Amino acid sequence: MTASLPHSGVNSLIESLTHNERNDIITGCETVDMVLGTVLHEPFQRYQHVYFPLAGFISLVATQGEHQRMAVGLIGNEGMLGTTLILGSHSSSMKSIVSGAGSALKMSTMHFLHALHASSRLFQALQLRLSVTIDDLSKTALCTRFHPIEQRLAYWLLLAQDRAHADNFYLTHESLADMLGVRRSGITVAAGALQAKELIHYTRGHIRILDRSGLEAASCECYRTQRLFT
Repeated sequence: MTASLPHSGVNSLIESLTHNERNDIITGCETVDMVLGTVLHEPFQRYQHVYFPLAGFISLVATQGEHQRMAVGLIGNEGMLGTTLILGSHSSSMKSIVSGAGSALKMSTMHFLHALHASSRLFQALQLRLSVTIDDLSKTALCTRFHPIEQRLAYWLLLAQDRAHADNFYLTHESLADMLGVRRSGITVAAGALQAKELIHYTRGHIRILDRSGLEAASCECYRTQRLFT
């Protein structure tokens, strides 16, 4: 049976812990706003903080040079930014950007590592989350190579809606182009096609999902397969 994402305002990794473990994590965090477009982590810089999203979502963006970039994953309140710390890796080659405004619990890396040492349940939950992330990265590579833009846009809009927990959310042409690794003109054509089919309404970055089941049918199989692992 497919597991559903937690409701907005709750982080499933933290909720999977015991009462005492949850309290230890939460008391070591501060609640912060995730402002659209904010860069939370630059490539190859050491993590100073980890983030447990409560609402909204973070894009993991692979970059090459100044102008070539593509989102390879999204983190919503099913996960955490900084998961590779469990492997002893204190940095990442990817840029982390807030793509969906919301809120998160923010914790210093030092405090997180102490909490990780004290909670085997947290370590196990992050191991599972990391294995899902690795699987999603391989799917993203195949999707980018073999699937047309319209199907890929439907896929990413579904991922965004799952993490926004709403039918309405905001994604600019630029952020959508970055997600798919295409020119903005490609987004215009693909979004226009989905809108013509009355699956979405899209104007000036404001997206409304009109027909969820229709959008799933318009997506490539990547969405249906990735849901088995969430």
